[in-house]
Amino acid sequence: MNNCVETAALGDGRLAVRDSKDTGLPPLRFSARAWSSFVAGLDGGPVS
Repeated sequence: MNNCVETAALGDGRLAVRDSKDTGLPPLRFSARAWSSFVAGLDGGPVS
């Protein structure tokens, strides 16, 4: 597979996430806590 996801820290503490192969789409924005919970869920860790 050739999937690419980019993340960028925003100045207000949030994170922007986008598909680097389709940069015409707007990025999704998440709080740092929401993104951490999402990633922990992917890794099989606890989500609180």
